[in-house]
Amino acid sequence: MAPRNVFLTGGTGYMGSRLIPLLLARGHKIRALARQGSENKLPAGCEIVIGNALEKKSFAAQVQPSDTFVQLVGVAHPSPSKGEQFRAIDLVFARASIAAAGEGNIQHFVYVSVAQPAPMMKDYLAVRAEGESLLRASGMNATILRPWYVLGPGHRWPYTLIPAYWICERLPATRAGARRLGLVTLNQMLNALVRAVETPASGTRILEVPEIRKASIR
Repeated sequence: MAPRNVFLTGGTGYMGSRLIPLLLARGHKIRALARQGSENKLPAGCEIVIGNALEKKSFAAQVQPSDTFVQLVGVAHPSPSKGEQFRAIDLVFARASIAAAGEGNIQHFVYVSVAQPAPMMKDYLAVRAEGESLLRASGMNATILRPWYVLGPGHRWPYTLIPAYWICERLPATRAGARRLGLVTLNQMLNALVRAVETPASGTRILEVPEIRKASIR
């Protein structure tokens, strides 16, 4: 496995703060974007890049010499009431990060999207789908991960839905939807992100919930 030089955004967040130590422990170099004043929230061992995730010009020149871009910025605790935030934050940053990665000659872009289609969270789905379209149009090699809900510390209430998922996955009429919109654990998601970094895609690779669940690292 060749060590990767990773430019990572969202490093102080729920997944990013846990992913950085994993990647560092496996020999990868991490350069993490942080706002002025938030750099002390980043895990130790990464190189800090000060910038505003919503303003491409504040960080685009600092993407090189990274070869991999991992995009984890997004509105925390998505809900149907946050449509304006999705458009003002998630979509704006998707545009900025994809453009900056293209200018920086990134070889592989890792993008966390959302499972789709789905019967709810229309604004969130629309914004993430547009991010996927922008990434395809860029021509960069990319891995797109499509979780629905990530179970972990502070994110445990959907455990009550597991019996319903178990039933729906066994009924022909609901099996496909239940698998596509299934729950993944935080560890499964982190494993899938590590695998995405370490095995760059050629073209666009989509990891749906079943593929995220199967991801493993050695």
